[in-house]
Amino acid sequence: MDLQKLTIHELSDLLKKSEITSEEITRQYLARIEKYDEKIGAYITIDKTYAFAQAKKADEMIAKGKASLLTGIPLAVKDLLCTKGVRTTCGSKILENFVPEYDASIISRFKNQGAVIIGKTNLDEFAMGSSTENSAFHLTKNPWNKECVPGGSSGGSAAAVAAGFCAGSLGTDTGGSIRQPASHCGVVGLKPTYGRVSRFGLVSYASSLDQIGPITKDVKDAAIILNCICGKDDKDSTSIDVDVPDFLSVFDEFEKTSLKGMTAGIPMEYLSVEGIDPDVKKIFMEAKERLKDLGMKIVDISLPHTEYAIAAYYIIAPCEASSNLARFDGVRYGHRSKDADDLLDMYKNTKYEGFGEEVKRRIIIGTYALSAGYYDAYYGRASRVRSLIMNDFTNAFKKCDIIISPVAPTPAFKIGENSDDPLTMYLTDVFTLSANMASVPGLSVPAGLSSKGLPVGLQMMAARFDEKSLLKAGFGFEQSLLEDKSLDKTRRFCKL
Repeated sequence: MDLQKLTIHELSDLLKKSEITSEEITRQYLARIEKYDEKIGAYITIDKTYAFAQAKKADEMIAKGKASLLTGIPLAVKDLLCTKGVRTTCGSKILENFVPEYDASIISRFKNQGAVIIGKTNLDEFAMGSSTENSAFHLTKNPWNKECVPGGSSGGSAAAVAAGFCAGSLGTDTGGSIRQPASHCGVVGLKPTYGRVSRFGLVSYASSLDQIGPITKDVKDAAIILNCICGKDDKDSTSIDVDVPDFLSVFDEFEKTSLKGMTAGIPMEYLSVEGIDPDVKKIFMEAKERLKDLGMKIVDISLPHTEYAIAAYYIIAPCEASSNLARFDGVRYGHRSKDADDLLDMYKNTKYEGFGEEVKRRIIIGTYALSAGYYDAYYGRASRVRSLIMNDFTNAFKKCDIIISPVAPTPAFKIGENSDDPLTMYLTDVFTLSANMASVPGLSVPAGLSSKGLPVGLQMMAARFDEKSLLKAGFGFEQSLLEDKSLDKTRRFCKL
């Protein structure tokens, strides 16, 4: 049996029936990674001993009747989350040999439920990028077309799920870095509400924007992981003490209500964005009609400050990055330059040698914007624009339950196509980054294939802490595509 084709909930059923063991599943995944990942480059670190030790423990939990839905399930983790005893590089030379002494809170939750962490996935260095071309170690390629990028910055996590290298994965999303690679790789990606998931042990890019979330084969799997990772954490001051519902209850409710009574809003500003690929627009319009056929009401809405979102984001995020990355100075941990005559030289040379070009670019932008005489002109104004964007979403959700849009303006682009044009690369997040600015949850669900056979996703956004509406709408849409066979190709097991 090709266990890599199965979803988390399908594997969990087989484990509970004792038809398979976690060690068997883990062995199959590791064999597939060993055979094919050289072509894809989804992982930075694989620790077989670590994985099998967890699988053995999971099988013991199952035998004792203490299993959860994640017990024994091989999962991948973006290499931006600290894992005790396993190196955490952030895709950067400056942390190439860094081995944390503690687990991120999310990793501890996985371990408590008996999940098997199979490896650490590739990413744009410190999550700064939209294509996973900025890793210090290697490129990650899109399993659908190895000449194309998988998206970023969680490209390794999305590619690993699409290629059958794990049952599900964790990514992080600062401006679309879960949803965009999920769209490009034909899988499901969910960015929870900011504060819903603990960020303790996450190496921060932009502290007020970063959020951890699942990348999975289907919507139900996303809910399973969400049940595990959500909740207040006293170790994280940005973690919000709010009730966590049972996200799996959505699927029982769906059987009773379908999507009737729900309303989806379409921002007129999004569809007027220049450069939307005709295939993306066509698939989005078909998705809108499908939701309408499922009983959802469709209304036009306005997010009037959309045109300022990218400019504000690319002030706020680099400012926070320049502050967060100041800690990597060669003194306490990470790379230290050996070519230095004094302490100041060591600081400068360490950063010069350890950081890549995109990280340096964003540090310089952020440092400039925060410098004396410029703070109010740049960061202050960007923060005020952010407040206006938040108000736009608050007003919009008075008229609708979810907001729908494309995930990205184009399907996955060719490797190297936008490497020399940072502004074009930044524009790939035009539909996703507003959700981070407004701290609302967002979901990417496969919607179809472009004329070149590349996946295209549909984005759904909901009000803060209303992930249940996203899961309900996403599940209904997904099931409709499956029923009429429209999703067969986008759910295929990639032939690597």
